Order: sequence, then C-alpha cells, then structure tokens
Amino acid sequence: MSETTKYLLDEARLPRTWYNINADLPQPLAPVLNPATKQPVSADDLAPLFPRAVIEQEMSAEREIEIPEPVRDAYRQWRPSPLYRARRLEQALDTPARIFYKYEGVSPAGSHKPNTAIPQAFYNYAEGVRRITTETGAGQWGSSLALAGALFDLEIEVFMVAVSYHQKPYRRAFMESFGARCTASPSERTEYGRSVLAKDPQSTGSLGIAIGEAVEMAVARDDTHYALGSVLNHVMLHQTVIGLEAMEQMAMADAYPDTIIACTGGGSNFAGLVFPYLGAALRGGPSVEAIAVEPLACPTLTQGRFAYDYGDSAQLAPLTKMHTLGSGFVPRGFHAGGLRYHGMAPQVSHLKELGYIDARAYDQLECFAAGLQFARAEGIIPAPEATHAVKAVLDEAAACRRDGTAKTILFNLSGHGNFDMQAYTDYLAGKLTDLGGSSDEVATALSGLPHVE
Repeated sequence: MSETTKYLLDEARLPRTWYNINADLPQPLAPVLNPATKQPVSADDLAPLFPRAVIEQEMSAEREIEIPEPVRDAYRQWRPSPLYRARRLEQALDTPARIFYKYEGVSPAGSHKPNTAIPQAFYNYAEGVRRITTETGAGQWGSSLALAGALFDLEIEVFMVAVSYHQKPYRRAFMESFGARCTASPSERTEYGRSVLAKDPQSTGSLGIAIGEAVEMAVARDDTHYALGSVLNHVMLHQTVIGLEAMEQMAMADAYPDTIIACTGGGSNFAGLVFPYLGAALRGGPSVEAIAVEPLACPTLTQGRFAYDYGDSAQLAPLTKMHTLGSGFVPRGFHAGGLRYHGMAPQVSHLKELGYIDARAYDQLECFAAGLQFARAEGIIPAPEATHAVKAVLDEAAACRRDGTAKTILFNLSGHGNFDMQAYTDYLAGKLTDLGGSSDEVATALSGLPHVE
C-alpha cells in the first residue's frame, strides 16, 4: 500500500465530528450550579475560566459537533489510533473470549489526553488567550497540555499533585521540554496552596487541591484561562474520537463488543470509548455492557455518593451533581495518579445512576500483576491507570473460560507506562503494598458535602 493510499484511508477514518451523549440521554443532567449562589450557572459565570466555544460545548445538547480543521490537522499525527486483537493474550489466558483494545499510547504524549488538550488550546488561542493554568495527577494531562501549548504558542502553568511530582520526574521533564512550568501542589504560589501547607507542611496533595490552585491563578488575570483534562462535558465530547474510530475499526473486523471496559479517574478515557456505543444503544442499536474500573484507594463510583459537590478542594469551581468522595478527600499515594480525583464526570455518574454502567474497584498490586501479564503477551507496558482496565479484562476472560462463553471484549489501553518504570521497578522489588479501602477517610470527606436545596 502506498503512503498516499494509506493517508487517504486514515483521513477517511478520522472523525469530522465529536459525539455528544447529552442528545440521547433518557433523562437530562442535573444543572451545574454557581458555587456562590447555588443557582444554575450561566455562560457569563464560566467566561473567566473557559473560551466561549468550550462553554457552548459544555452546555450543548447537539448530537454532533464539528471538529475544527486545525484540530483535525494536529490529530492526523497519530489518529486514527490503532485497534488491536489481543490474540497472544487470548492464547495465554486459554479463553474463548475475543479481546480487542484501542491503543491511545501512540499519541505524542503517550496517552489519550491530547484528544482534548489540543482543541482546548486551539479554542483559547482563537479567542486571544495566551496563558492557561491547569492541574495534573500522574502527569499525562499536564504533558498533553504542554504539548498543545507548544503547538499554539501558549504559556502553560501546571500544578502537579505533590506525590506524583516526586514519583514521576520524567513527566515533569516532558512538560518542561515543551515550555510549560510545572509546580508541586500544594505550593507557595497561591493563597490556597499556602493555606493547605500551613495546616499540613508535608501534604502529598490531591487533584482537588491542584485544581483549586490552578483556578485561583486563572481568575486572577484577564489574559489567563483554566483547562481541565477530565470530568466536564466538553472533555468527554472531545474524547469520543476514540469510540467513533473504534466503531469503524471493529466493523472492519466484523465484530461488535458485548463488553466495553476502561479505567476511570475523572471519566474521560472511559467516556471516549464507551459513549458512542452507549449512544447507539440508546437510539435502538445493540446493547453493550460497560464496566468502569477504579482504584480501591479512590473508589468514587463504588463507594462515593451521588450528590452535588465542588470540583476542587478550594471550593472555587462550580457545583456539579456527580459521584463524589467529598472535595476534601485526599487519597493515599498509590501510583495510578491519574485516578486520584475525588469526583466523577457528571455524565458518567448520571449513566451509572440510570443503570447503563457497572463499576469495579481493584487494589494496586493486582493491577500491576495484570499489567505485566498483558505486557508479556502483547508487548506493551500499560500505564498504571490502564492496568485497572486490564485487570477487569483478565477477570472477564477468566469468566468466559469457566462458562465457555465466546464474548467479545473491547477495552481502552489509555496510555503506555514508559514514564512509569519506577512504579514497575518498585512493584518487581516488592516495595509496593496494597492500600486497601478508605472508608474512614471517605466518611469524613462526605460529611463536608455542600447543602443544596
């Protein structure tokens, strides 16, 4: 096949629109509330944080939203991302299941996060914004926004959760290589960060704290906006390029998934793969089983409460109705830093409440074991976050072996673990431990949920 022919095929498979599941929800989402007034937010309320196009997407119920050509042009560097049949894993597991995975580790940042970082950077650039603040857990989102900032000549400020800042120095180096500034959070650079450190000078930080610092810095300057890498509707929207591509690729393989699996922290890589399939089912197409997999040390969907809560620990961000552990929840320092958020995307939470999504939680040792089993069969070392999805796949494949069921399983391998080798080194050396549940910490944090009439 010539390079020209391959380009034309890839171009035909690269989506021209994102899919918005709001158009097909059987019941609408609860409104987002202003944290000060507890009334539904307006576009003007969100204007200090986001560009107008992003606000419109956040509030939209339109099923298809066009992908701007500058964004598609950037996507072309690695999209469509590959879909693989995991034949060697199937053989190793001796399962009748057919296992497919969508591999997002081929992006320049090594994960699915550029799918939304690039459009958010583009919309800010088009509106004349020249500086963006954000937070990051494991560093995949910060890396992706740093990359996007370089593409659109934007200044990027990243507040990285302190425990990950020290665990993952190469992620910091990646961000700085693209010109971003990376600061351990909580920090002395914001009033909120200083207040956290005054109470706990050894704070390991949390995504809620880092978001609070980034939002505080964004609202303080007119030339600065804030960008979020998960949770919000527009982020879920941008990630649907994953599922839209997967549907076409699976059709080429003459396959349709019975079960779809992805890890969940804020919900974006899960939504990206699952929402186009759930949307098809909601419109009368084939039904699918959707399984969201989270860490036992941050069990948002399996132990959290479906309630209004702040998106950040500083209580500056809007209130959304979601599965939450409480905005004050600070998870233990497990290695899957991208899964440490106290809340879950409102759309994912809503679908869980309606019964369209199942959830599971695993501890970190069994996930690292699953990740290595996958790597030794398929040749790709998963990011610690993605090992949670792999663990659920192994369990489903084992069930198929026991039952003799030839189920088709599709999962999202949301990123590679090449920047996480210290975590694997520690696991192989027996230095990691299971961190168990967080029942007492969850109960304490949930007691501080805001009162909403």
